[in-house]
Amino acid sequence: MHPLKKHCYTLALLPMLLLSCTDQEPDLEFNTKVDAPAFLANHPHVLFDEGHNNFHKSFSTYRPFVELIKNDGYAVQVNKKPFDPELLDRCDILVIANAKGKERKYEPAFTESECEAVHDWIEAGGALLLIADHYPMGSAAKDLSEKFGVRMSEGFTEDSLHCDKSSTDKGQLVFDNVNGLLMDCPITRGRNADEGIHRIVTFTGQSLSAPDSNAIVLKLSPHAYDTAPDSIWQRKHLIFFTNTYTRFADPKPALGNCQAAALEIGAGRVVILGEAAMLTAQIVQGIKFGMNYPNNDNKQLALNILHWLSRII
Repeated sequence: MHPLKKHCYTLALLPMLLLSCTDQEPDLEFNTKVDAPAFLANHPHVLFDEGHNNFHKSFSTYRPFVELIKNDGYAVQVNKKPFDPELLDRCDILVIANAKGKERKYEPAFTESECEAVHDWIEAGGALLLIADHYPMGSAAKDLSEKFGVRMSEGFTEDSLHCDKSSTDKGQLVFDNVNGLLMDCPITRGRNADEGIHRIVTFTGQSLSAPDSNAIVLKLSPHAYDTAPDSIWQRKHLIFFTNTYTRFADPKPALGNCQAAALEIGAGRVVILGEAAMLTAQIVQGIKFGMNYPNNDNKQLALNILHWLSRII
């Protein structure tokens, strides 16, 4: 989420206008070239999900991400169907970005049988990149993340001390080697020194509670805090128009939580992110945010995550 969107609503009483207040567009000028593609002969099959009312699509806001991993040698196919064992067995990596409930955005995006199918596929050796942004995305994806022991805060996460000081958004967080919030792990090291990650910027997401501190990639500081919904209700206006409202509780510390976790699950691997813009390149009202934002290694992070899921790091 970009800070411009915050002008559309308050945290006390929130009409469900999320993700529609401003137009997010892919930055088609962003350089998705990969200097040293990982796969020149064999091409791992990535299934990019668009079958669960996903906000991010392969042809629109996540187009830079899709082009980037294609240039790295991945074969990408779009999914429009529910998850089942037969579907999952045809891919190497499943990517889910900001799935939403069908009737109401905050309701579960996946059925219990879908969650079980994905979990069993991971246990048997599959690989998942699950991305769920700020409210209502965490509420929609939490049933799936909890299959892997990761709890989503479901709201918004901010940190007034560890945000990008060039931005007015306290949710635009910085994780780097200086503040100690960028963890040393295979994903941040990459395959060699040229692929090492030194600074990541996220753009208003939620926090995640990982089952093991060793799984944390982007660690939240002791000063980070969550603002999560505590009640949701609807109110009719006229005959055919209904608004959904959300009230948010007082902020709570996010100490011990993170915005990225990487887990070994059985024979498989899972990466879960609490913010979506970090892995693509977008523009809102002429302002860039994501991989195209100045002074970050987010592009390399996207590649390193896929490499870890592919077991080449």
